[in-house]
Amino acid sequence: MIALSDLEVEYARLREQMDAMEVRIHEGERRRTALLHLIKDVNEANKRLANQRKAMLHILGDYEQDRRRLMQQTTRLEAGRKAMIHIMGDLQETTAEIQRSEQELREKQEQLVQAAKLATLGELTTGVAHELNNPLNNIGLFIGNVTDLIELGTFDRERMLRDLSSAMEQVHKASQIISHLRTFGRVAPVSREHVRVNAIVVQALALLQEQLRLRTIDVHLGLCSEDPIVLGNAIQLEQVFLNLFTNARDAVAESRHKLIRISSRCDRHSVRLVFEDTGPGIPPGLEQRVFDPFFTTKDVGAGTGLGLSIAYGIVRDHEGTISIDNTAGRGAAFVVQLPLASEREAPGDAG
Repeated sequence: MIALSDLEVEYARLREQMDAMEVRIHEGERRRTALLHLIKDVNEANKRLANQRKAMLHILGDYEQDRRRLMQQTTRLEAGRKAMIHIMGDLQETTAEIQRSEQELREKQEQLVQAAKLATLGELTTGVAHELNNPLNNIGLFIGNVTDLIELGTFDRERMLRDLSSAMEQVHKASQIISHLRTFGRVAPVSREHVRVNAIVVQALALLQEQLRLRTIDVHLGLCSEDPIVLGNAIQLEQVFLNLFTNARDAVAESRHKLIRISSRCDRHSVRLVFEDTGPGIPPGLEQRVFDPFFTTKDVGAGTGLGLSIAYGIVRDHEGTISIDNTAGRGAAFVVQLPLASEREAPGDAG
């Protein structure tokens, strides 16, 4: 028979084994729970990785699309750059061609202006020859007087000096006429300088004075006292005024009262010159056409139609305006307006 103490010992041993087993069971349960949590975390991590992989694949897909688009844009940009290079080359060639054309046009215009100027000089030959004939006759007269005194042996010193001085004055007058013709006839330089408008009007009138006298045309000159100065080309402006004078001369040819009136007036910024005549005026509706090249209201063969067109171009180049104030049957008035040279630019004297 087993003793009680032995049973207690065995029970205690079994109890210890059971407690140890429970501890191992609890430990296993804890490890299982931990393993389950770990498996759950791994699954979630796998899901996140899968999602990240999908996102990465999308990003890579977008990157590939962007790369392709960028390559396409680069290709288009390169094609555009090449096209732009061609366009720039064509533009440079076009610009050069335009510059050549403009240069040729300027040369043709200068040739046209010069041809019109020489034609005007040819038309003025008769009057100018008469103006030269007067001083030449006077020179001959004064020199003849001195020669007579010498041949007669009468040495009237004061009279001889007076006649020789008068002859020199006539030589100077003839020289001025020739010099003026040579200046007007030469090609006008493109430079601009300060010039006195009133003096240019008087010079232009001087070339026609004898013609106007022979045709019994009266001239009233009413220039302003301010003596306006403009920045321009004296030869070109004289050609403008001479064209206006000759137009007025021809316009009054059949008038009962032949009168040309020239007036000028200044304001703060410009000088206004008016060339009026007592001719029949411009037919209604043709006031603007008179400035067109080759348009003329004169009879066939009586005019080239270039004078007013050239005058219009010269005035425009001087930053001015030319217009017509016309009353059919009561004459025409051509109005030229030119900007004054500013006070800070104007020199003390101008030719």
